[in-house]
Amino acid sequence: MSTIEPNNSTENQRVAIVGTLANTMLGFRGELIRDLVASGHTVFAFAIDYTPATEQEIRAMGATPVSYRMGQLSTNPLSDIKAMLQLYRLFKARAITLSYCYFSKPAIYGTLAAKLAGVKTRVAKIEGLGRVFTSHPNGDKLKKRILRRIMAALFRISLPHAHKVLVLNEGDKQDLQSFSTKIPEPTVLGGIGVCLKRYPFRPPVTAPVRFIFVGRLLPEKGVRYFVEAAKVLKTRYPDTEFILVGAPDNKPGAINKAELDQLVCEQVVTWPGPVEDVAPWLARSSVFVLPTYYREGVPRSTQEALAMGRPVITTRMPGCRKTVREGANGYLIEPHDQAGLERAMLEFIRNPDLIPAMGVESYRLAKERFDVRKINQSIMKTIGVDIAPIAFENEMPDPANDWHAKVQTSFK
Repeated sequence: MSTIEPNNSTENQRVAIVGTLANTMLGFRGELIRDLVASGHTVFAFAIDYTPATEQEIRAMGATPVSYRMGQLSTNPLSDIKAMLQLYRLFKARAITLSYCYFSKPAIYGTLAAKLAGVKTRVAKIEGLGRVFTSHPNGDKLKKRILRRIMAALFRISLPHAHKVLVLNEGDKQDLQSFSTKIPEPTVLGGIGVCLKRYPFRPPVTAPVRFIFVGRLLPEKGVRYFVEAAKVLKTRYPDTEFILVGAPDNKPGAINKAELDQLVCEQVVTWPGPVEDVAPWLARSSVFVLPTYYREGVPRSTQEALAMGRPVITTRMPGCRKTVREGANGYLIEPHDQAGLERAMLEFIRNPDLIPAMGVESYRLAKERFDVRKINQSIMKTIGVDIAPIAFENEMPDPANDWHAKVQTSFK
């Protein structure tokens, strides 16, 4: 098993952060890039779909954008090997000393490329095992079972060459360890984190009660359970609102644009159209709902909702359990439990006074577990890289406490 050689904390690193889409690099790794650059490290941000605009955003952070080719959903081994060899050449040309590859395919092929290129410190981060490892309620087709075996084999081949493997939940850790005893024991981070300033606490709406779903309108995200609950509860509580924030999809079982238009026309749901920033819609909501059965890491959308002070209803999937303290900031249900989802939603409809207090608990949970600056500090400390001390958001005045005190006083 590989082990990290201790880095001199004063040594500046040449860091390759390797992902897929540019928008995930900007949205999910932006704080990490800024912290590394501010600490004197040289950062190269690798993505497959840069545009002049997104390249400029990366440069504005102080990093260098690097384009490479890799099919996100491709199962063509030749194209994946080409991507690995391209990454090898790019790493060598830039004298990379630390590779930080996130998502499954970059973690697999980026880690192998870094090994070939002699990169001193190699980090693989698995942010959920994804669709291949998501079990369908009616059983999995042969193709998915084969792909699952292939992915397990690729993890078995690549991850032993990482010095550090990072995961977001215990379920993913256990699965990776079951693939091979040669894989370094994964470190569980608990979430990728969110910037608490970007998703600030906002007092939740309680009249009318508004439930919000944020994510692509795919079956494994649980969107059909959300819509079915909306249909049932709307007939009994017509003032209750159900908001869908996400893109329609034409995949089997997903909600496509035509069906979505019909749901809006029937006033079952509200759909705001394409949304660049979900924060204003979370601010207008009462309760966040994600009845997913997808093999998430820890859903980013849930972390955003927690930060803004929204109670959460979600499932007991590995990546979701740690986002809810049962009865304190929301409710956990079993995957595929339609009746359980409706009961949980009904609890808030009948008792809207639960929403403010649970919202404050969600905000506190976000500060405790999902502050991206704290998580980044922890990651860099784990892999032996120094980043400058920073002022965390939870050291600042707490808007939720002040607001909650006023609410409590008004009830006396």
